[in-house]
Amino acid sequence: QVQLVESGGGLVQAGGSLRLSCAASGLTFSSYAMGWFRQAPGKEREFVAAISPNGGSTSYADSVKGQFTVSRDNAKNTVYLQMNSLRPEDTAVYYCAARWWDNFIEKSRYNYNHWGQGTQVTVSS
Repeated sequence: QVQLVESGGGLVQAGGSLRLSCAASGLTFSSYAMGWFRQAPGKEREFVAAISPNGGSTSYADSVKGQFTVSRDNAKNTVYLQMNSLRPEDTAVYYCAARWWDNFIEKSRYNYNHWGQGTQVTVSS
């Protein structure tokens, strides 16, 4: 079955950086768009970033543009989220998700088929 396993979360001071990884198995990785979402306590899960199967197209939430970078390595079946200049408001559980590619980068969480278990990111002030 499909498995998405996130790693790289942790506690970091404001202004610091983290790189999240999401290793995928059980699917043809190069046929799937990959997304990153996050959920803070008491809030809805929100879109952060997504990338097309070949990495040629990306999309970001306005709140992280210029701060986060999504990338992927299809040879390793892994998608990454580089997070720089972290702020306390970036504190959340971060999830990766996979969606069969239909030539459109989807921002709605309801349209992703597979999800990881999440990794906690905590940014202290």
